[in-house]
Amino acid sequence: MESESGKSPLMHATTIILVKKQGETVIAGDGQVSLGQTIMKGNAKKVRRLGKGDVIAGFAGATADAFTLFERLETKLEQYPGQLTRACVELAKDWRMDRYLRRLEAMMLVADRQVGLVLTGSGDVLEPEPSEGGAVAAIGSGGNYALAAGRALIDTQADAETIARRAMNIAADICVYTNHNIVVEKI
Repeated sequence: MESESGKSPLMHATTIILVKKQGETVIAGDGQVSLGQTIMKGNAKKVRRLGKGDVIAGFAGATADAFTLFERLETKLEQYPGQLTRACVELAKDWRMDRYLRRLEAMMLVADRQVGLVLTGSGDVLEPEPSEGGAVAAIGSGGNYALAAGRALIDTQADAETIARRAMNIAADICVYTNHNIVVEKI
């Protein structure tokens, strides 16, 4: 199986979900990295804290590309402390304009206490649409499954972490590129 560029095998990797509810924000992700039909690793950590620990982020896509983006985002966070949205917009501009960065194949979910965002290589910085119960966003191979489950659960009595974990488990039951080895970061 080749990527769209035809240069290397297509990496399918992961499901990442962001849930905001009742003042709590959670990003959860699974640990599976697959190359074609082979599971290369089952315990990759795709969710982590950035900056001084006040930002959480998760990635889907090529691991090396995601680490490059994490480093760039941390630099932007140093430039614009306490301004996650501004830092993400500046990263998205660079990602879209810089010849090297444009080739990166990854997406990110990032959040602080105030905002949760989806970042893409096409220059998108999107805030998930809120409902009365909260907000949910998801990316990756099983992202649509996790998103559907999260939206179905957001109006229940469950807290953000419980919703994220349940949605991830549902995605892992359906998506062959997602496993039950879940890492959660909470703000």
